[in-house]
Amino acid sequence: GLGKALDEVTAGIPHDIYVFGTQENSVGDKEWVDFLRAVLKEYSDTEYRPVAMQSLWNIKVVVLVKPEHENRISHVSTSSVKTGIANTLGNKGAVGVSFMFNGTSFGFVNCHLTSGNEKTARRNQNYVDILRLLSLGDKQLSSFDISLRFTHLFWFGDLNYRLDMDIQEILNYISRKEFEPLLKVDQLNLEKEKHKVFLRFGEEEITFPPTYRYERGSRDTYVWHKQKPTGVRTNVPSWCDRILWKSYPETHVNCNAYGCTDDITTSDHSPVFGSFEVGVTSQFVSKKGLSKSSDQAYIEFESIEAIVKTASRTKFFIEFYSTCLEEFKKSCENDTQSSDNINFLKVQWSARQLPTLKPILSEIEYLQDQHLLLTVKSLDGYESYGECVIALKSMIGSTAQQFLTYLSHRGEETGNIRGSMKVRVPAERLGTRERLYEWISVDKDEAAGGKGRAPLSARAPQEGGGGGRMGMGVGGFCISRGGGSPHIPPLYPPFTHPPPLPPPPPPLYTRSSKAEPMAESPGGPLKNSFNNPAYYVLEGVPHQLLTPDPPPHPTPPHHPGKPPHPQKQSRTPRTPPQPHRFAPPRFPPSPFTPGVRRGRNPQGAVPGGGVPISGVGGGRDDRSCSVLQMAKTLSEVEYGGGGGRGGAGGRGRLERPPRCLQPDYSRPIAFTSHCIRESIQEDLGEEVGVNGGGG
Repeated sequence: GLGKALDEVTAGIPHDIYVFGTQENSVGDKEWVDFLRAVLKEYSDTEYRPVAMQSLWNIKVVVLVKPEHENRISHVSTSSVKTGIANTLGNKGAVGVSFMFNGTSFGFVNCHLTSGNEKTARRNQNYVDILRLLSLGDKQLSSFDISLRFTHLFWFGDLNYRLDMDIQEILNYISRKEFEPLLKVDQLNLEKEKHKVFLRFGEEEITFPPTYRYERGSRDTYVWHKQKPTGVRTNVPSWCDRILWKSYPETHVNCNAYGCTDDITTSDHSPVFGSFEVGVTSQFVSKKGLSKSSDQAYIEFESIEAIVKTASRTKFFIEFYSTCLEEFKKSCENDTQSSDNINFLKVQWSARQLPTLKPILSEIEYLQDQHLLLTVKSLDGYESYGECVIALKSMIGSTAQQFLTYLSHRGEETGNIRGSMKVRVPAERLGTRERLYEWISVDKDEAAGGKGRAPLSARAPQEGGGGGRMGMGVGGFCISRGGGSPHIPPLYPPFTHPPPLPPPPPPLYTRSSKAEPMAESPGGPLKNSFNNPAYYVLEGVPHQLLTPDPPPHPTPPHHPGKPPHPQKQSRTPRTPPQPHRFAPPRFPPSPFTPGVRRGRNPQGAVPGGGVPISGVGGGRDDRSCSVLQMAKTLSEVEYGGGGGRGGAGGRGRLERPPRCLQPDYSRPIAFTSHCIRESIQEDLGEEVGVNGGGG
């Protein structure tokens, strides 16, 4: 392909996750998934499993994963939003998929926005509508738009932003491969600089020619006149097809490739591809078991000050959300407020108005990978005036640390927030386990036949909970209507850190100097299923997709002609955490500071130092499933009820239900909910017995 691409050796290594986004794709959903899986099978000798597929008219997104990662994925959801005429037609709009990979959340959005050189404002509104209406991720995070719901969010597709320049000048720059002057008049870049769309999203540097509008069947000629029912439309060559991402602060992401294909000519667009490498932590299980009051970690705030964009002078409170919390918490109303600008209000909370938060696990290795989501709400209408995310990693210690970040609401920057806080970890929890990393990188496969395959040994995935790298890729591309079987490059996503299992609630921790917290809304806060990590792995629990080791007694009879099932046992070496590649986020200046000029983010920089990689509507069931539940199910399926492992040696294996999509590629299967605390206590008790602690 053209642009920043992988070298020949790296390009031949299959990735862990592929995400495909298409527009104007008239192929049926099932046929499309089968086609993509067949291409990957032929390319990589791997039967990729479908995680999810979502379509809206001819806009489609498909997520495929290597079979060894299938049981690490949970909380799969899908959604779509129409932005066509009167927001009722699906010829324009977006489809999305989200899921948890261990404890890291991922979101993927494929969109097709309004076309037309003069319709920039309409495209901006399409973006805001999708941001607000796409129902993905944790439904308890309804106060946060999708740009803050996921550790990594990847947004791609035909965004349709054009170049504001004369056609002949554009063609002259393209012929000389001088793209910098064109990028300065790119509508998407200009709107991002004005903070009207894709606030704090990153994009890799563009080093490939505009992807639209080519003559079908060729990549030698741009065609800028298009016959429409209303007349002839002029479409200047433009970078309509893009890949952007946004990630939480202090996470790792690296874009290894960003370009377009030059050998797929079935459309008037050239497909774009992206390849990403994202750091993920392996499963975390506390060696000390469930937390007790004596070794409970605490998140304590000394003060918080927020500047919000509003002419109102009402009181405000803060809500705190995190997967490391059993449930969300509220502060009291602010005790002081002032205004030097009629359009902004400064509100402040002292330590007495702020809650002390108690994480479900207290290990420092766990806490340094967690994040807090904050939303500033008005007391009179419970309306959010701004949301933000804070990484706990820099806040851990015995002394309070300062934080400063921006507030946003529905894609618009609405102020900033600063404060002083600390994450207090007891000494007993400072080194109970080494932190393990997995690395997931994903690339987009462009032309299956154009790259040489790497040997299978080089492509073998790393297994187990140790260190490694994971590859993923993301991309968006168009397929012409009525064209033959399209040859399409895959998009691949990234992964990150997993959350741990919730311990039983520790004894209530109070401080007499604290004010009484605000009363909860009717019904009280809901428990967050997203802090029920789907990766609580105990020794001896078989991998769901790999053949478990046979029980020692009795030995199953060998059937002629049927080779024995291979036994896979591998451990990857532990590796220390890698340094972050991005500088701390650049924070917005205070609106009260006169003469402050907004800094411009360097092109391709990931905002906030982070890294970014769904059934219609928000009423779908939660698709979570803990590994404890899976282990229990496997035990019943493999060994039968009442018998223990050794008693089922003569039983034939039963067919296991699929973990991800059903054969008809409909919505993901729902799993029966399971009380995680009871499961932990049961299994910890069993571990004690197995290790000689019981009679």
